[in-house]
Parts: sequence; C-alpha cells; structure tokens
Amino acid sequence: MSRPITPLALTVLRMLCDGPMHPYEMQQRIRKHGYDHSVKVTHGALYNSVERLAAQGLIEPVKTSREGRRPERTVYRITDAGRDAAHRRLGEILSEPVEEYPLFNAGLAFINLLPADEVDMLLQRRITALEFLLGGHQTAYEALRKRGLERYKLLDMELNIARVRTELDYVRALVDDLAEGRMTWADDERPTTRHQHGDTADEETCQ
Repeated sequence: MSRPITPLALTVLRMLCDGPMHPYEMQQRIRKHGYDHSVKVTHGALYNSVERLAAQGLIEPVKTSREGRRPERTVYRITDAGRDAAHRRLGEILSEPVEEYPLFNAGLAFINLLPADEVDMLLQRRITALEFLLGGHQTAYEALRKRGLERYKLLDMELNIARVRTELDYVRALVDDLAEGRMTWADDERPTTRHQHGDTADEETCQ
C-alpha cells in the first residue's frame, strides 16, 4: 500500500495545476499566497517532494534550463495521474477527521508534575506567545485580502486564526482558574498518571 500524499506533496501538485514551473518558482508562489502558514515548507523538503512525485509518475519534467552561473532548473508539469491523486487526497483530507496529538495536549495531561506557581508562569509566557502568533496570522491574512485574494483561497488561514484564538481564550481562563483557586493540585501527595480500567483509575508514583 502506497503512502498517502503528504501536505507538502499536495502543495506541489496544487502549484502545478496552475501550469508548469520549477521548484524555485513553486517556493516563491507558496510564500506569496501564504500556503506556508498551513504547510511546513523548507528548501530541501520541497525538492525531495518533487523528486518523489516525479518517481511516482505524478509529475514529469518538461525542460531543463540554465541561466548564467545559476544551477540548472528543471520545469515540471502535473500528469493526469497526479491530478487524479491530488483530487483523491484532497477528498480524504476534507471528509475524514484524523486524530492528532498536539504537544500542548501532552503538557496539559501531565501538568501536575510541576508546581502550580511554575505552571502559572509558563502559561503566562504562552499567552504572550499566542498573542504574538495571533497578531502575525491576522496581519498576514489582512494583507492577502487587501491584495485581492478571494476568501476561499484563505480558508486555511481563517482556521489557523480561529484555532489560535480558541487556545488563547482557553489558556487565559486556565490562568484565571489557577489564580482564583478554582483548580489546584498543591495538596496532592504525589504526581499521578492515569490508567483507566473500567470505572477505576490507578495511581503510580513518578520516581
């Protein structure tokens, strides 16, 4: 069974649906349209994705050219198989929720390993970082809208903004609960982990 098309590979296929281009041009367009806010893009990973897609027959080289002392640039185009694969993968992504495991969830699950005052300090730091991140997402979104990009081209950025805003509201409320004493683990004798067996939970010492 072949591996699913990665988000970066899907991005390459999406770029080539607009017409043939070389990887450097893809990278520039990805940044121009803000796709790098939703897909992690590095120079090496992009070229590796292009090579894998070409090996799978989902894209194909059209021509190779060189300008002056610059390295050779190969222009690629999407194949019919690549277009079909992109449509199938996009359908899966839109219709099938995937269980994800964010790092912050793990941090919250084990929060009582740290004293409450330290957690408060760390969450305050996270609030500052989230406010900065939210501002950056909103600024980028508004700039693209002012450039004339239609809303349907920016739905991924809208979701990012909503997610960051939701997390920011949650963390602020969590800090308030700690400050007002509505949540505490200061009286716990020992840190515990949870292992659910029916209606009971076992406690284990973290030593």
